[in-house]
Amino acid sequence: MAVGPTTRRRQLGADLRRLRERMGLTLEDAGARVGISKATLSRYETKEGTVKWPTVDALCRTYDADEEVRTALVELAKGARIQGWWRSLADPIPESMNLMLTLEDEVVREEHYACMYVPGLFQTRAYAEAVHRASEMGCSDREVQHMVDIRMKRQELLQRSEPPHIWAIVDEAAVRRVVGGAHIMREQLRHLLELAESPHVTVQILPFSTGAHAAAVGSFVLLRGQSQDLDVVYVDLLGGGLFMEKPKELERYKSAFDYLRAQALDLPSSSKTIRRILTEL
Repeated sequence: MAVGPTTRRRQLGADLRRLRERMGLTLEDAGARVGISKATLSRYETKEGTVKWPTVDALCRTYDADEEVRTALVELAKGARIQGWWRSLADPIPESMNLMLTLEDEVVREEHYACMYVPGLFQTRAYAEAVHRASEMGCSDREVQHMVDIRMKRQELLQRSEPPHIWAIVDEAAVRRVVGGAHIMREQLRHLLELAESPHVTVQILPFSTGAHAAAVGSFVLLRGQSQDLDVVYVDLLGGGLFMEKPKELERYKSAFDYLRAQALDLPSSSKTIRRILTEL
């Protein structure tokens, strides 16, 4: 998969931090050597804001990085300025969605736990519209259609020549909840079954019989990068979402997903359950 601007930016920050720590320098000391403030260098390392490649070059020289590493990090700094396809959209995009699009454009794997609705990457247009109309009651028709258009555009990553692997654990409640009416729900379940046959998509159903489980707090998505430094978890919240990337936060959700995967039905049983629910509609 191609490396996008946000992956470059996040990888750059992680590498700069490792080089500085290897030299035993504080943020203040390292910044002073290249003429930038402690706060600016901290932003470079925490992957926030833009970076200037000459500064990255100077930092690499200060850290005694070899020529290959210095060249690679300068290229990362230059590449981090490229923008994604969604930047050209005329209507504004909510900040949490903006970040999701940025990260999702560059992942190699996604792990979803969905307790309320079918995951957005798997939704049909009619189902997605029904979800948005129910959850965004104050939005105009144009705003709803704009958000649905974005969701449909997101799904193009499934059609890439090298798509990320999407592993979804879907609560039984999400496939039983009739969204938009029986016709729309039947169409959605058929689409989910079709996607589950794809080599880069895995769908497991977490049945009611599981009882209490490791993610009773709600839906979340683990966005996995090309290295663990680039992993992020997105947690659904009313009116938006929360992104977390601290090691302890990530470990908690990664462990939760592992438990859910063990508690959920196997793949044949999951498909059988979806088909049974489909016949009941």
